[in-house]
Amino acid sequence: MNWKLIFLLSLFGLAMAFATLTLIPSRYEYIFWIVIFILCAYIIARLCSGQYFLHGFLVSLVNCVWITIVHVYFFSTYIANHPDVEQMSNRMMLANHPRWQMLLMGPMVGVLCGIILGLFAWVASKLVKRPVAGTMS
Repeated sequence: MNWKLIFLLSLFGLAMAFATLTLIPSRYEYIFWIVIFILCAYIIARLCSGQYFLHGFLVSLVNCVWITIVHVYFFSTYIANHPDVEQMSNRMMLANHPRWQMLLMGPMVGVLCGIILGLFAWVASKLVKRPVAGTMS
């Protein structure tokens, strides 16, 4: 398991956590995530020697930690820039406790995204050629 790679790739999630506070509207966020998932999947396929799905899954779990912490800590800023998220959360359980709601939903979203990134990484491992040991590429 390449923990250094998992941590480094999770920094995309940390960057997105801050970018989604004010810069990236909810309706365009998925575009950034697709690009990040494709890039992460390629890097995992290129640099790992196995367990591609698990590497992708763990990257997303660490991402969800970053994102949940940032969004909970900067809740007022996040909600001020994402009224659609506020409206949606008002219809869910714990509507009177939106930070708790984020703490509960964050890991669920992390697992779902982990499955997606894990599949992306697995597929990429079938398409991407790894460098042969001892050669420069």
